[in-house]
Amino acid sequence: MCAYPAPADDALLVKFWGVRGSIPVCGTDHVIFGGHTPCVEIRCGGQLFIIDAGTGITNLGLAIKETAPAQIEILLSHLHLDHVMGLPFFKPALYPDKTIRLSCGNLDGQTAEKPLERLFAPPIFPVTLAQLPAKFVYNGFRAGETLSFGPHSVRTCPLDHPSGATAYRFDYGGRSVCYVSDVEHGENWPPENLIEFVLDADLVIYDAMFCENEYSHCRGWGHSTISAGVELCRRGHVKQLAAFHMHPMHNDAFLLDMEADLAKAMPGSFVARQGQSLVFAPVAMEVPA
Repeated sequence: MCAYPAPADDALLVKFWGVRGSIPVCGTDHVIFGGHTPCVEIRCGGQLFIIDAGTGITNLGLAIKETAPAQIEILLSHLHLDHVMGLPFFKPALYPDKTIRLSCGNLDGQTAEKPLERLFAPPIFPVTLAQLPAKFVYNGFRAGETLSFGPHSVRTCPLDHPSGATAYRFDYGGRSVCYVSDVEHGENWPPENLIEFVLDADLVIYDAMFCENEYSHCRGWGHSTISAGVELCRRGHVKQLAAFHMHPMHNDAFLLDMEADLAKAMPGSFVARQGQSLVFAPVAMEVPA
């Protein structure tokens, strides 16, 4: 169902299409890690999920185009601009045979329809989402609920962020990936509900907006650090951490140094790169003798 090789039906795929926070960036010193804002593709076998619709969703849309599934599931962590600014430029939105369902969990059970109608409308934007050829439908829930998509269940967890945000957990083939972006670590970190949420995951994609000396000046902004992510992962027995939502001013040299420190603190972990893919093969089932 995609224009590039898909994983086997029993594998769990993660692909990073945008890894920056706040604003997209470009330049000769932002090449290795990329400059698009958040968008991550998750495939549970043949089921496509898209997490967030930052500018990275534009390249994802160009990759799948008309080969996208008839109903496309986009799970929004929240509605801050860097996480939705790519929506009207998502190529499948130009195909009338596509339905795009937007799920959002930080609006007290309300859907994202009205906020997005206000954002993508004249005079700010020339057309509304409703005027695009694809059909947009909206699903509101409360973070903490478990979502059902046919045979697939996606767990969610509320995050501490201005106006709230939602973490997502995907379990498939005995493997697990958690998306925990836009979260502020605070007193008594990490909270028990978040430890339980990431417990034994193969990968946690985590908010690494600030380094330690930056964070001391940015408390209350709703973001975190790699060291807080490592602590969460250690408490939750997580195998790998992918640093994500990087500060737009953190250039390649800065992030390479950050990645080296992360690998020492939690071997096998890394700073996410735009275009990077990971495939988690299913856990082999033991057959009784």
